[in-house]
Amino acid sequence: MKQRLFADVDDQAERMDELALDLWEHPELGLHEERSSGRLRETLAEAGFEIERGVGGMPTAFVARYGAGDGPTIGILGEFDALPGLSQAVSTEREPIEAGAPGHGCGHNLFGTAGVGAAIAVARALDRGDVDERRSSGSQTQSDEATGEVRFYGCPAEETLVGKTFMARDGVFDDLDAAVTWHPSDHTAPQRGSSLALDSLSLRFEGESAHAAASPESGRSALDAVQLLNTGVEYMREHVPEEVRVHYNVQEGGSAPNVVPAEASVWYFVRAPTREGVERVTAWLREIADGAATMTRTEVSERYYTGCHRLVSNGVICDTFRENMAELDEIEFDEEERELAAELQETLPEGAIAESRSEFEPPHDDAAADAALYGTPMDAFDEGESGGGSTDVGEVSQLTPTAQFRATTWALGTPAHSWQAVVANGDFGRTALPYVAKLLAGSVFDLLTDEERLAAAHEEFEREVEGYENPLPDGTEPPFELTQ
Repeated sequence: MKQRLFADVDDQAERMDELALDLWEHPELGLHEERSSGRLRETLAEAGFEIERGVGGMPTAFVARYGAGDGPTIGILGEFDALPGLSQAVSTEREPIEAGAPGHGCGHNLFGTAGVGAAIAVARALDRGDVDERRSSGSQTQSDEATGEVRFYGCPAEETLVGKTFMARDGVFDDLDAAVTWHPSDHTAPQRGSSLALDSLSLRFEGESAHAAASPESGRSALDAVQLLNTGVEYMREHVPEEVRVHYNVQEGGSAPNVVPAEASVWYFVRAPTREGVERVTAWLREIADGAATMTRTEVSERYYTGCHRLVSNGVICDTFRENMAELDEIEFDEEERELAAELQETLPEGAIAESRSEFEPPHDDAAADAALYGTPMDAFDEGESGGGSTDVGEVSQLTPTAQFRATTWALGTPAHSWQAVVANGDFGRTALPYVAKLLAGSVFDLLTDEERLAAAHEEFEREVEGYENPLPDGTEPPFELTQ
């Protein structure tokens, strides 16, 4: 029965490849992915999905639904935003297509496309009655209308940790029985580890302009306030837990040296292993900002952009991914693709390949020693760990059993958000699309048809997650200004 599902994915291989390439050739920044979101929506609508647009107050966010009855509802999360300044041709040296333009350095052109292909394959299985047939072949008793529903969530602006948090506030994940997703990578394995919770906010200071030489006493420097805030945060670093991460970027700092800057702003990311930890550090950050305003006699205001919880990886769903990996053949990269990957490896920082391979457990650490592309599926090797980054997938994982896997689309050792990743995402990374779509579709099929598996996922979820409160303060609007 799964073979019919996988055959449906193969039927879409050419279209998925074209779609992923089209998104790569037309990269768009978060909350402004009009073309990318539109292409994915059109593909799903043509397959009979019901589309709800503009969820969470974001024009490029959408939910695509297919199915009926009182069976489970399983969601596939998809992303499609690019990164600023990473325009890159398919080349073995840094070669922007357009200087300063965005590029797909995290593989979201592949991300959303594979999810769409999987959702369509599951929809066809629902139409054929394969879902009900699989249920009835087991020992479970099902009602006459226990078909189920598959959903594809078009999630914008993951790179700024925006999309899923605003969608969660809108309630679009509330009735999901489970959610699955994936991410491009240099290896193939379920992800059992967690991520850091996050706050993203801008602090803006307003002072008084003046001639910096003729009458500096008449001015009040907003830039001084930003610098004092940043200095205060540097001293704060010594007194926060080791896992906490604080990053900042000056957004506005004045126009000319001889003019006292009347306006200046700085954008902060605050990360910690728990939501409570993030909120404690952010509160301290705000106190430092107030102190900087007092010292400079300026006024400070805040724009809270977004926040998210840590990722809670559901082990039952991770096991489901691994079982489906065992049913599938490896991703088949050809010799030309492997040669390009090897040439890209030569441009990576020293030690990058060894560092990546050091995370692999035996026998994969040795087997990957001479591989430019290593696609052999592995067991998860990050259980109990928390990475240094954040993902708004964490928000969904607070609402329903959720897990993700990594799949090989990049040369071994390639860091995300690099020009080398952009090359891979526009070239040999697309070869992985059928494999990924089959893995997603097969896992959704298992969750739709195996009542005991889904119940176990929920039992684990109830143990691991204690309530949910959306981190967005009342009245927070999507930060469209971040990527204009």
